[in-house]
Amino acid sequence: KFPGKDLCGQGLCGPGATSRLLVNYQEPYRSQILDYLFKPNFGASLHILKVEIGGDAQSTDGTEPSHMHYENDENYFRGYEWWLMKEAKKRNPEIKLIGLPWAFPGWIGKGENWPYDYPDITAYYIVSWILGAKQYHDLDIDYIGIWNERAFNSKYIKLLRYTLDKHGLEQVRIIASDRLWEPISFVMMIDSELHGVVDVIGAHYPGTKTVQNAILTGKKLWSSEDYSTFNDDVGAGCWARILNQNYVNGNMTSTIAWNLVASYYEELPFGRCGLMTAQEPWSGHYKVESPIWITAHTTQFTQPGWSYLQVDGHLEGGGSFVALTDGLGNLTIIIETMSHNHSKCIRPPLPNFNVIPQRATFYLRGSFYMVETLQVWIFFTSGTWVFCHLVGNLCSLSFLQFQVWKGRFTLDLKVDEVYTLTTLKTGRKYICPEPPPPQPFPSNYKDDFNIRNPPFSEAPNFADQTGVFEYFVNASDPGDHVFTLRQVVVQRPITWVSDADQTISVIGNFKWVNMTVTCDIYIEKPRDGGVFIAGRVDNGGIYVRRTKGVFFWVFADGTYRVTGDLAGEEILMKGLAGVRDNAWHTLTLNIQGNSASGLLNGYPLWENVTISKPQNGWAALGTRSFELAQFDNFQVEAC
Repeated sequence: KFPGKDLCGQGLCGPGATSRLLVNYQEPYRSQILDYLFKPNFGASLHILKVEIGGDAQSTDGTEPSHMHYENDENYFRGYEWWLMKEAKKRNPEIKLIGLPWAFPGWIGKGENWPYDYPDITAYYIVSWILGAKQYHDLDIDYIGIWNERAFNSKYIKLLRYTLDKHGLEQVRIIASDRLWEPISFVMMIDSELHGVVDVIGAHYPGTKTVQNAILTGKKLWSSEDYSTFNDDVGAGCWARILNQNYVNGNMTSTIAWNLVASYYEELPFGRCGLMTAQEPWSGHYKVESPIWITAHTTQFTQPGWSYLQVDGHLEGGGSFVALTDGLGNLTIIIETMSHNHSKCIRPPLPNFNVIPQRATFYLRGSFYMVETLQVWIFFTSGTWVFCHLVGNLCSLSFLQFQVWKGRFTLDLKVDEVYTLTTLKTGRKYICPEPPPPQPFPSNYKDDFNIRNPPFSEAPNFADQTGVFEYFVNASDPGDHVFTLRQVVVQRPITWVSDADQTISVIGNFKWVNMTVTCDIYIEKPRDGGVFIAGRVDNGGIYVRRTKGVFFWVFADGTYRVTGDLAGEEILMKGLAGVRDNAWHTLTLNIQGNSASGLLNGYPLWENVTISKPQNGWAALGTRSFELAQFDNFQVEAC
């Protein structure tokens, strides 16, 4: 029986600077990773890609640059999200694209940390991103969100719909509100105009449950962010359970996992919460984790536009199943028997339940009564997860013709298994050649930023945590600093979390203890401008304000400081340096054991400062405030 609700597919959410390191992979490894994510009938075969509309602010594991740092500034080639969408579309032209802001550049709020005071400006900003995607990258955005996990504003949503239509973007649908089911569902029930402009109600981490008001709206219900769990076997179990039970328990026809690929420094928040791991572009190493194959159980055997069949998807012995069809005679059934301890997600808490081995009998009715054979894929664990065709009791890469007798078949189901039974013959498990072995970040690393036409706006391996650091061309510089790295955000953004008051970009190996960091610096802000280089930096992401380390600062007023924290409150040493703005200087920070020293332009400025903590961490550079500043000839030697 057809429910009339379409499956827009299962997908991945790539925001939060979580694909930051992916772009720096060399071929063929980068393409192999992308194939595992997006190529149909290969690996995860994703139906949806949700990207961040960069807002120059911290969005979990870093900052993503805006296409409009300032009101009169438009650049649709910043960051990597454009590239990621194009790579996804290249592999699967049918993949659906979603854009959602986590933060907004400061000019939108005119000094206030709020995007709705001037809704026409905010709507223009979002629509410009959609138009830019089409004009500069030939990308059609299918869905647009409001503000990730923050308050919605009905007036703004209505104005966004009006602005979309005004610019010929009637096909772009609106998702709201990417937080909880309420209050958006309740407001839609009493505001007919809002009800008319919202196409999808999206909730985050719903625990497979919905609410009555959401159902009564008659809108599509999506788990528009879910999973967010370490990609081990428990994470795979979490993903398997919610992919089915979000529909079985909550009528959700799409589930989107955060995050796409764990391609950020692992010690940042939510390390390795992607469906696969690719955090070593310097070595080429990556790992295809088990959640990739859990995804394949759904995505390789359905497509956007398929419909869920109305069945009671609860198994008597625990677990669940869903059935889907394309309406053209094809049928796919996905069964999961995940146990409680094998399927905990990071959130919300999971109530106790039991799953036991069981024999389950399924009856096909209506047009499916005539189905005689089904292909069977199984995913099970015996120490490690395995994704394969089932032939008897053995795994095989050949097709199993599973017999159906008069619309009836029976399966013996063990605990912690996933089955897909389908009329389709398209499923595959491709394995690329083994990638290179893992290697730590190079202990001797240099970057002079001398690249005339960089493929991306950000320098390799630098992970911005507050502020945005971009390649810059110093057209007026006659010397050695024509090509530099520049911090470009000069006004505090409308933040998603509590960004630091200072800007910072980290790089390297979190396990580094002893290191020498050298960098040429250029303070552009007169009087109270300032920059730093740092070592043993211990934090970032949503916790960036609490970052500790060894920070060597110089300021435009000619002074310097050494602090034990990014906030600059733990002063270890201070004095006169003679540094001035609009001039190049070279800073060197040397940390050995419990002692640190600093050089200015090659000469000792301070030494023998005692360091008690942290014991290890990244290298970093940054600025005193949201201000313009440049960096060149960065080098770190560490162990």
